[in-house]
Amino acid sequence: MLNRAHAYKASVDKNTAAGREQDDGVTAGLFMYPVLMGADILMFKAHKVPVGRDQIQHIEMARDMAASFNHLYGEHFVLPEAAIDDHVATLPGLDGRKMSKSYDNTIPLFSSRAQLQKLIGGILTDSRAPGEAKEVEGSALFQIYQAFATPEETEALRKAYADGIAWGDAKHLLLERVDQVIAPMRAQYEELIHNPARIEQTLLAGAERARALATPFIRELRSAVGLRSLVQASTAAKPAKAAKAALPAFKQYREADGKFYFKLVTADGRLLLQSTGFDAPKEAGQAIAQLQKDSAALQTLAPRLAPVDGVNAAEVTAALQALAEAAAA
Repeated sequence: MLNRAHAYKASVDKNTAAGREQDDGVTAGLFMYPVLMGADILMFKAHKVPVGRDQIQHIEMARDMAASFNHLYGEHFVLPEAAIDDHVATLPGLDGRKMSKSYDNTIPLFSSRAQLQKLIGGILTDSRAPGEAKEVEGSALFQIYQAFATPEETEALRKAYADGIAWGDAKHLLLERVDQVIAPMRAQYEELIHNPARIEQTLLAGAERARALATPFIRELRSAVGLRSLVQASTAAKPAKAAKAALPAFKQYREADGKFYFKLVTADGRLLLQSTGFDAPKEAGQAIAQLQKDSAALQTLAPRLAPVDGVNAAEVTAALQALAEAAAA
């Protein structure tokens, strides 16, 4: 899965074009970055994650990791969904490609005005002379300006393009517009940079909040895969352990048809309940939640459940009641 990540493939393509080994200069940090991103998302049980369109792959990878774990060890992770603002577009970089640190074509947000002027002056343009009409389609300069400007300002520049504005003048307009927006942010950034104690305090406070959520969840995950405390294991009552081990469990997974399924199995792996396919993981999760809450949901969800040979309704009801009692204990 990791060798399908966009950043890794971009590095491979760059190496191939240069005649080098495919993995030349590819660090573990670059290759494993999707795992780090997935951990950040899954650890805090995010349902919706706001991302740009170019980051959707990270959410898909996090979902795949979570679904695989849930299938093997039971329902623990929330399967996240990408939340995309339709009004937010991917900006082109200085060379016209997607703006990315990997391409070294970015405009750092907190650059000084002098740095901004130098960077914007280097934006790739065509060879049309002053007085020649210019196309806004495919113009990195115009697209960046549009991201910072009001609709009225954007239309004014569009007209200026049609009237043959000189590239130097267009870049000056972009400099003024970008600097107007980021100057207040730059001032706040500089203030923070000169007050490291405040930054450290904020980071420590955030770490405490994150640790309070993550620590019990990590304990739950370690227990699920068998990495349990030996001290707890030796002091736990055997009857309680036996009762816990005997509980049935729901498992949610995705099949090759792209649909999402769940099943209820006994502690020894015998199938008690099998769903039909759901279009979205959220629908499957909601159905599981209904069954865990009230065994009477078996009747409501009957159209979404497939028959299992050799299993009667009473046995399934008893298993659901056992789960509910264990959760309430």
